[in-house]
Amino acid sequence: MPESTYLLNPFIPSIVASIVGAVLLGFIGLRTNKSPILLFVAGAISGAIGANLFTAPLNYCMFQADQSNDDVIVGWILVALGATLLIWIVSVVAQRYVKGLPLFPRGEYVAGAFQGRHALLNALLVLSPTLLILIFFVYIPFFDTFRLSTFLARFGTPRTAFICVDNFSRLLSDEAYHMNLYLSFVFSAFIILFTMSTALLIAVMANQPIKGAKIYRTLLIWPYAVSPIVAGSIFQLMLSQESGVINQFITTFGFEKVSWLTTVTPARFSVIVASVWNIIGFNILFYIAGLQNVPKDVLEAASIDGANAWQRFWRITFPLLSPFTFFLVVTNTVYAFFDTFGLIFVLTRGGPTESTFTAMYRIYVQGILGNDIGKSTAQSLVLFLIVIGITIFQFRFANRNVHYGN
Repeated sequence: MPESTYLLNPFIPSIVASIVGAVLLGFIGLRTNKSPILLFVAGAISGAIGANLFTAPLNYCMFQADQSNDDVIVGWILVALGATLLIWIVSVVAQRYVKGLPLFPRGEYVAGAFQGRHALLNALLVLSPTLLILIFFVYIPFFDTFRLSTFLARFGTPRTAFICVDNFSRLLSDEAYHMNLYLSFVFSAFIILFTMSTALLIAVMANQPIKGAKIYRTLLIWPYAVSPIVAGSIFQLMLSQESGVINQFITTFGFEKVSWLTTVTPARFSVIVASVWNIIGFNILFYIAGLQNVPKDVLEAASIDGANAWQRFWRITFPLLSPFTFFLVVTNTVYAFFDTFGLIFVLTRGGPTESTFTAMYRIYVQGILGNDIGKSTAQSLVLFLIVIGITIFQFRFANRNVHYGN
């Protein structure tokens, strides 16, 4: 492993993050003319602490003399993540402060709310079962995953070796992993686009006042009750080259059988179609609920004013469905990145020639089949951060076009 050509003192990232935090929060104070010096100091402190949030537990190993350039880059990424997280939290509190609001939101007292000197203790006692489940089954495993990602660890071997951020830095130059991420993004884009557009079309038709509408709607939602593994098995039987019903149907029209699961393009198409079928019922359910809440008097008024069916849908119905659309974009994104693993595992096993080898499937191959728990946990954290980043971006920008209420 080549040594770093631009070794950094561990204090330099702290100084840079401190300056950035001071400038950001100081700007809030200058813009509002309220305690700019206090906010400047708060930003500097939060930036400095945030810069060490993820690097200090690792003893700043990524900035030591024997580390590679990629290790230093990963170190800077950890500095940026920690500083951004803490500066953002402090900036939220600071904006409430300059607006004269309580620093921490407080709910209104309602009937049945805990009050008095022991209100917090009583609330914690009630929440303790849920908190214990979260601690033991979510938080502890998450921190253990982060710990294992910094080790050379394998299943079946009790001994481990600390290797700093080597599991992460290797991903920066791993072209195969880059292709897996690219396929994950491509699959996700197609799954989200086809699922939501088809679900909206079906929901509009199913929302028509026809006889037996409840039965049709129930049948349309049923595919969501099928797990990805079962959905994959169903499509495997349908798409089998020799005995699959799809090829049997094609041959009746004189066409040749298609290798749906063993040829690159058909295999990718099959995974996307199976994923869309599996998740479309969930989308139909929410779109039907949204359509039933569109005010009928508004549509009638638009019809009287001369708007045709397409104009009423595009100008009135679709904007009123924006909360449902936004929610479905987020949930479909999570499904496309994580839950398609079961379909790929049954249908193609990542093939042919790794043409359906997504980032989630690579984690399984690296960790379970390859017994390399260190690399697989690092990849799982990277994928987790990518999905979190996409979700934050959606909430930050797409949420602007979402209209709630009347």
